[in-house]
Amino acid sequence: MSKESRCTVKICGITSIHDARLAADAGADYAGVLVDVAVSERTRSTAEAVEIASASPIPTVLLLFNRTTSDIQAVVSQVHPFAVQLLGQESPQQVEALKRSVTCQLWKSVYLPAGSPENVDMPAVRVEMQAYRDAGADFLLFDSVDMSLEKPRYGGTGKTCDWNIAAELIAESPLPVFFAGGIRPENVKAAIETIRPHGIDLCSGVEASKGVKDPRKLEQLMEQIAQAN
Repeated sequence: MSKESRCTVKICGITSIHDARLAADAGADYAGVLVDVAVSERTRSTAEAVEIASASPIPTVLLLFNRTTSDIQAVVSQVHPFAVQLLGQESPQQVEALKRSVTCQLWKSVYLPAGSPENVDMPAVRVEMQAYRDAGADFLLFDSVDMSLEKPRYGGTGKTCDWNIAAELIAESPLPVFFAGGIRPENVKAAIETIRPHGIDLCSGVEASKGVKDPRKLEQLMEQIAQAN
């Protein structure tokens, strides 16, 4: 199956040049690097992100969480990523300001509660998706938020949201959507066939240990994606 006809793949939480190369060798399309995201065990400094991005054989997506517009501009000017993924509660107004001032793509995470469908406010998510599109975002990413913790954990939960809800929202999304949250080699084929996203995005599902990618799991993942209809 050609890259064009299969689901796009972003391997996130890349912590080293070695792992960026592993992801590329497996056939992934993008390497995601978290920069100064305090809640994540996989975060890197701007200087480390510069090293990874400059040596990565595949385009780098920088993940930033609730940073000021000037902060984001500064990191982008140092790292020169393919895209910035905004992970937090960044407003459509901020996306609009960034669209005018950075040359890379802008991706925006939208969170669906992990667990059952009655948790999801569908009209609110629809309004949010449209607002980010109007502001100039290039892609959306659906990820899970785990509300069962003392402080909600946005992304990196390893938990899935309701797939049928995700499928419905993705089918009517004004932008192409990457799907994340609890994806691993064992369920990726079913996820793609059920949800039909533009791309899938995963991190813990292909790790040997936190922050270290597993070449065998990456290989299994790509085999399963190639088989998905």
